[in-house]
Amino acid sequence: MSVRRIVVLVLILCCAGRSQPVRAQDLAHETPAQRSSRMAWWRAARFGMFIHWGAYAVAAGTHKGERISGIGEWIMSRAHVPIPDYEEYVHRFNPARFDADAWVRIAKDAGMKYIIITSKHHDGFAIFDSKVSRYDIVDATPYKRDALKALAQAAHRAGMRFGVYYSIMDWHHPDAQGPNAPEYNSSTWSNPNFGRYVDTYMKPQLKELLTQYPEIDVLWFDGEWIADWSDERGRDLYAFVRALRPGLIVNNRVGHTRQGLSGLNQAGQIGLGDFGTPEQRVPPEGLPGVDWETCMTMNDTWGYKSYDDDWKDTRTLLRTLIDVASKGGNFLLNVGPTAEGLIPAPIESRLHEMGEWMKANGEAIYGTTVSPYGSPSWGRYTAKRGKLYAHVFDWPKDGR
Repeated sequence: MSVRRIVVLVLILCCAGRSQPVRAQDLAHETPAQRSSRMAWWRAARFGMFIHWGAYAVAAGTHKGERISGIGEWIMSRAHVPIPDYEEYVHRFNPARFDADAWVRIAKDAGMKYIIITSKHHDGFAIFDSKVSRYDIVDATPYKRDALKALAQAAHRAGMRFGVYYSIMDWHHPDAQGPNAPEYNSSTWSNPNFGRYVDTYMKPQLKELLTQYPEIDVLWFDGEWIADWSDERGRDLYAFVRALRPGLIVNNRVGHTRQGLSGLNQAGQIGLGDFGTPEQRVPPEGLPGVDWETCMTMNDTWGYKSYDDDWKDTRTLLRTLIDVASKGGNFLLNVGPTAEGLIPAPIESRLHEMGEWMKANGEAIYGTTVSPYGSPSWGRYTAKRGKLYAHVFDWPKDGR
């Protein structure tokens, strides 16, 4: 082979290896086959870990000596904490006992196939090293290390898929909900500078996540109910993130039409995005014809609360996983680590027990489809490649 032919061949191979940018019109014309290929791993996974972790774990459900009702990660809003006071929690966030490999091992041993972690929750604090803002774990805390990158790399090493949660709402930023303090969570108040927040803060942070953390497979939006957000903005944002990472899977909270915890719009559809997001519930009949994922807590909070001991037992969690899989959905089960970086023992023990069951019975969960026989009173069915799996919760008294 001549030198000229070798050079030409190298150029062809190099050009072929480059990923081409995805245009909005390309996304609009994604074929069913292309979509199925993009969603294939997610549909087969069925079981994932949700992690809510940030400065709210320092408060652990208590502010100024008072136990604050509601979910732990909302303490800034629930307790009407002024921004400077909340920043003190950020400055005290020092998860010295955080071990990314240990977290991933707990998830993988439980039979989970992917991990989603809060990169930035409503409080605006980021657990990754953002160059867009100094309000992050590297610049604003004594920890000074990129926990998200460590977890992404650990997940990648373990062969697990990895995704990030990102809140559209931001209680800290002056161009978002910050100036409405202490009424941070308003669905009617608007910030005239919100467009600037989107263009100079939110999009640049998302670009950081999707270009500097190549392990990211899922983008899980939230906080989209604010008055400043719209489906128009959602369509633009969906095109923006998919252009950065064409194979990305995005939840439907990128849009503005979700109706509460049902995870669907008023018409019962997912709306924008790739999958619906029922929260703390399993749709009685599933969601035929669409991709969906139930996210659920193990106790009554997403972010860590030191005194919330209302734990679901392992049997309940396993039955929920089976119920979700039998209806064609995924189960995203939440973990709320401590400010020190530890997964609480009650969570770890339940995940270990679920993992023992999954080692023996995982084939009846992974890659399964909706059961053709509905939901019998005694349990559930799952199906896969000509096989039918019967999950008996309560043995029928008549033996049938």
